Amino acid sequence: MRNLLPAFLILCLAPLLAGPPETVDATFHQFWYQGKAELSRYELKQSRYGELREGDTVLIFVTEPLLQKEQVKRERGDAPADTVLKLNAQHQFNTGLYSYSLMTSTFTRVDYRQPETKKVTFTGQDWCGHSFMQINRTADQYAYQIRAYFQNPGDTEGRFEKGAVLEDELLNWIRLAPAHLPTGKIRVVPSLQFQRLKHLPAAAVAAEASLTETGDHDFGDATLYRYRVVFPDLERTLDIYFTQSAPFRIEGWADRFPDGGKPMTTTARRTHTVWEPYWNQNRNSDAANREKLGLQP
Repeated sequence: MRNLLPAFLILCLAPLLAGPPETVDATFHQFWYQGKAELSRYELKQSRYGELREGDTVLIFVTEPLLQKEQVKRERGDAPADTVLKLNAQHQFNTGLYSYSLMTSTFTRVDYRQPETKKVTFTGQDWCGHSFMQINRTADQYAYQIRAYFQNPGDTEGRFEKGAVLEDELLNWIRLAPAHLPTGKIRVVPSLQFQRLKHLPAAAVAAEASLTETGDHDFGDATLYRYRVVFPDLERTLDIYFTQSAPFRIEGWADRFPDGGKPMTTTARRTHTVWEPYWNQNRNSDAANREKLGLQP
């Protein structure tokens, strides 16, 4: 009863709030602790080399225990672990003859006031070579390591400045605690995917973030929230659109930046969402379930 009353009050008062309602324990547990993952497919139009490439993005959200010391999934034993919301974001598209496969995994501790991201990993593969980058939370900042085929960035290690926000954690923040998204002037580490595609140095940059309600968009007819991050030095604006009530589903995003010497916009629009224990669906006969996500079997 202790958890149900706040949840009831929040749901009743949600239409009166100026921003997204607070996430509460009861509603979060009911949605996210089902023993399944939320799988959403997005129609991707990715800017690369000054042209738009059609492809697929799949966002996979699931909760799991993350060992506090090793920062890997706890699969056995009783060592201290944090409950995290994990996002595996996979993007696949072709550039002419050859293909790209990019994946970022973000592990954010479940905290409805101020989620803390413990770890981010990125892998990028194309026919030229592949890259790997990992970020780990230390006591008071983030440490990173890069291993890449390309001379820039090559193999490097370092630390990001204290207090920097990770772009890669923003989707998890939206699902966990959109009422507490950082706004105003902030320092942001661009997504590891954006760093890789643009060959940027590993560093935080100046940005300004805002959260507004919008009904003027290309992501469906419903009124949504738009979280906007403007990166002046990168000539880049990122807009993320999400629903106004829990579970704050991501409807899509638009990422505008110069590419190939001209302004371009990468977009992703949600087309399908299913709940599945996908890790158990690994037989040939399970391939038909890909059609539920709008993917080729």
